[in-house]
Amino acid sequence: MRRYALDASYQRVASDVILGGSPLRLFRLTTAGRRVADALEEGTTLPDRHVALTDRLIDAGAIHPVPPPATGAVTIVVPTFGRTPRLAATGIVVVDDASPHPIDVPGATVIRLPRNGGPAAARNAGLATVTTPFVAFVDADVDLPDGWLDPLLGHFADERVALVAPRVRTAPGGSGVVDGFEAQHGSLDLGPHRARVAAGSRVSYVPAAAIVCRTAAVRAVGGFDEALRFGEDVDLDWRLVEAGWRCRFEPEVVVEHEARPSLIGWVRQQFDYGTSAAPLAQRHPGALAPLRVSGWSVAAWALVATRRPFAAVVLTVGTAVALQRKLRGVPPATTARLATVGTFAAGEQIASAISRAWWPLAAVAAFWRPARPVVAAALLTPSALAAWRDRSVRFAPMRLVADLAYGAGVWRGALRQRSLAALRPDLTNWPPRR
Repeated sequence: MRRYALDASYQRVASDVILGGSPLRLFRLTTAGRRVADALEEGTTLPDRHVALTDRLIDAGAIHPVPPPATGAVTIVVPTFGRTPRLAATGIVVVDDASPHPIDVPGATVIRLPRNGGPAAARNAGLATVTTPFVAFVDADVDLPDGWLDPLLGHFADERVALVAPRVRTAPGGSGVVDGFEAQHGSLDLGPHRARVAAGSRVSYVPAAAIVCRTAAVRAVGGFDEALRFGEDVDLDWRLVEAGWRCRFEPEVVVEHEARPSLIGWVRQQFDYGTSAAPLAQRHPGALAPLRVSGWSVAAWALVATRRPFAAVVLTVGTAVALQRKLRGVPPATTARLATVGTFAAGEQIASAISRAWWPLAAVAAFWRPARPVVAAALLTPSALAAWRDRSVRFAPMRLVADLAYGAGVWRGALRQRSLAALRPDLTNWPPRR
C-alpha cells in the first residue's frame, strides 16, 4: 500500500483527463484509471497493483510518494576545507581537502587529501570508504535536526530512487543584509513543495549541501565529476536521472546552512555558480536553457515590446484556439486559462533570462534609444515582482545584484569553454505533452 500527495500542478479537468506535472503533461484515463484518480484526490492509500498509472504520474511530477519513515545503514561524508564540521562527529567520515591547517575531529574518521581537489574530489574520496547501502553527503556548514534521516530513507523503498534531498534553508539569527536575503531567497532553498528532480522541471536540481544517496547508484554513474569545481552536484543529479534513476526533493525535512559572511563573498558565490553553466550545458545538451517557453509566447511579448499590444492579444487568442484543437477533451475555459497564464508566465521568464543570463546583451542593446524602456523593464521586473510577493522592497537590490553576478559568471564560463550552449533558449515547451 502506498500514499501519494498531489502536486500543485495537478488538475482533473474532465472525468477522464488530468493535467499536471512539470513540464505540464496531459493524461487520458481509462475506467480503471478514473478510479485511481478518484482515490488519489481523496487521499486514499493505494495498493501496489495500480503502480503503472501512479508511476507515470510520479515520473511527470504530477503526484509525489509519501513513504513512511524508515531506517537503514548510512555513512555520512563531510567534505571540508579549513573548517570543522558542525554536526556531531561520531561515526562520520570527514574529508579534509588539503586545508591550510589539518582538521582534527575527535570520534570521526578523517581523510586528509594531499592537494586541494575541490568538493567533487573530496566527496569521491569519502565515497570510496563507504561500505553501507546508503551514503549522506553533508557540507561542513550544515546543521542537521534530530531525526532528519528517517523521512528521507523512506523514499528508498522505491528501488528506482537513487537520491533524496531535504530542504536547505539559511540559518536564522544573522543580522546582515546577506543573511536576510538568503533567508527569503536563498539559492539553495528550493521551496516547501515536494518534487521530482529533473532538468527542465520545477526543481531541476538539488544542491549537495545535504543529500542521501544509494551508494551503488552513485558509484554506477562514476561518482562526482572532479573536473567541475562548481555545479558538480547538478551534474550528478542529471547523470543519475539520465541513467534511469529517480531523484526526489523532500522538503518535510529542513536542514540549515550558514550564509556567506560578507557581501563580497556572497557576490563571488553567485558568480561562481554562474561559471558552472557552460560546462554543464556541454555535458547535458538542452538541459540548462536560460529560457524554456513557447515560441508563440515569445512572439506575443515581442509584439508588446514593439508597442503592438492588440496584435499580442490576437496572437494569444489564436494560441488558445490552436491549443483547444490539440487538447481534445479539455474544456475551452481551461485551455484559454492555460494560454493566458502561460503567456504571462513566459513574460516573467523572459525578463528573468534578460536580467540574469542575457544582461550583457541587454546592456549593448540599451545603446539604441528605442530599446532602453524594454531593457529597463526586463532588468527591473524580476526584482519588482519579488518585492511585490515579499510585500517589501528591502531585498529588491540584492535580487538584481545576484542576477547580474550570476549572469557575469555564465558569460565567463561560456568564454572559457568557447561555447554558447548555456545561453541558447528552448522555445519548444508547449503544448503539454501526452
